[in-house]
Amino acid sequence: MEPEAEPRSYWRRWSKQDFFPEPTFQNFTSYLEALSSTPSLLKDRFLNRSTDSFELLHLPKQSENHMKRCLSWWDLVWLSFGSVVGSGIFVIIGQATLQAGPAIVLSYAISGLSALLSVFCYTEFAVEIPAVVGAAGVGRSWSSYFASIINTNTNLLRISVQSLPHGFNLLDPIAVVVILVANVITVSGTSRTSMLNWITSIASAAVIVFIIAVGFVHGKTSNLEPFFPYGAEGVFKASALVYWSYTGFDLVATMAEEVKQPSRDIPVGLIGSMSLITMIYCLMSLGLVMMQKYTQISADVAYSVAFKAIGMNWAKYLVSICALKGMTTSLLVCSLGQARYTTQIARAHMIPPWFALVHPKTGTPIYATILVTITSAVVALFSSLEILSSVYSFSTLAIFMLVAIALLVRRYYVRDVTPRNDLAKFLTSLFVIVGSSIGLAALWNANVRGWIWYVVAACIWLLGTLWMALLPKQRAAKVWGVPLVPCLPSLSIGINIFLIGSLGYLAFLRFAVCTAVMVVYYLLVAVHATYDVAHQIDQQESRTEVGNAS
Repeated sequence: MEPEAEPRSYWRRWSKQDFFPEPTFQNFTSYLEALSSTPSLLKDRFLNRSTDSFELLHLPKQSENHMKRCLSWWDLVWLSFGSVVGSGIFVIIGQATLQAGPAIVLSYAISGLSALLSVFCYTEFAVEIPAVVGAAGVGRSWSSYFASIINTNTNLLRISVQSLPHGFNLLDPIAVVVILVANVITVSGTSRTSMLNWITSIASAAVIVFIIAVGFVHGKTSNLEPFFPYGAEGVFKASALVYWSYTGFDLVATMAEEVKQPSRDIPVGLIGSMSLITMIYCLMSLGLVMMQKYTQISADVAYSVAFKAIGMNWAKYLVSICALKGMTTSLLVCSLGQARYTTQIARAHMIPPWFALVHPKTGTPIYATILVTITSAVVALFSSLEILSSVYSFSTLAIFMLVAIALLVRRYYVRDVTPRNDLAKFLTSLFVIVGSSIGLAALWNANVRGWIWYVVAACIWLLGTLWMALLPKQRAAKVWGVPLVPCLPSLSIGINIFLIGSLGYLAFLRFAVCTAVMVVYYLLVAVHATYDVAHQIDQQESRTEVGNAS
């Protein structure tokens, strides 16, 4: 018997086979042949969905080593708190308040409801399939708050380059340094990072209680008038913008593979923390608009300027330090979550599988973390917070909408089981739900304010949801499932599409450019790599079944 080959070192994997092992990329001729077959490959990828065994058994093998199960529900609660609150209330509230006025409270409540619906959908996927499902913006905000401690000019530490276009002409080296430090910490180990996060987050919670108390004690109800200075349109625009404030839980959900008891810890950690965070956001935003007139609120460092306005200049330093701490923990969780997300798409060969490798000692995906670090640092160096927040809000809302759609597909469609007639009915009802939701958003953006058209569109949405509810479900949740399916996922789809429609023309344009780049990459690389790996695994399973049968 031949001796087993020694395992390769984690740091000595630089061959072409490590990056592109698929048959498509063996040589230029095979790649050209694969390109000619792109239409059939797209059809295969569109009509086929991965199985649980594919996600749970085969894809994790691409990492060679397992991530360590070291997180409990306590860790998840504080990871959600550290990520969401750190990148939310201190970062974007100033810009949003200038659009909604005192009604910013309602904007946070609406976004909170939408986020909670998305949490339900994410939780079912994370429990059933405990594998991976805007650090740049947080880095830019970190440097703004740090500059506000030194000087009132939030761009003090940025380098102006007049030759670059507006929105990309203020280089931010501080943001790059902060992102690098955060990612270095996360590669040392998930448990260590989690402990650091919850200890510092408890201190942040105490400061947040102080901020809320001061806001109500020193606030003036006269500052709440007029409550709707920009009408309902301003409320929904701000709601779409502040959705970024809730975009930490999805990164926490990507760490399900490292949770000790997913069926218990994930629902408690994610749903409990999101409910608490929504309440905190509403109270903090109300305190802010009571302390200072909405027209005078700073777009970049809202709380620091508000405390200075009521004569508590010393408190602005406390708030800025708390904000910096919050954004630092947010960066830590972003680094953890984005690296896990990158690991999963690398396992599926959407990007080179080299990025899926997990280090045997730390139990962390170091290569994926390096990719996230470099990408976030480059984006943070050039892009303004306004551009980052609009693109990130758009992409997040789109992803949450797709997760809700994926949940409905998971419940109502099973390959080779669902009758064609039922599949046609399901797709029709899904089309009605999405179409009516787009119609509502289009009516709002066309400045149609008569109630009758909204009632018509809402009734069509309701009919589509009820029609789907009458169809037989092909799959039930094994451990924990979203209640009131299809109503809650359908509502999540509707709210997310409506908020997307409130983001404005530039957000659509920026998202379209980013999407176009990714579509080109998918057509040239990813569709071929994912097809190859999926069919290689299918062939292995077929050979195994034949061997067992014989």
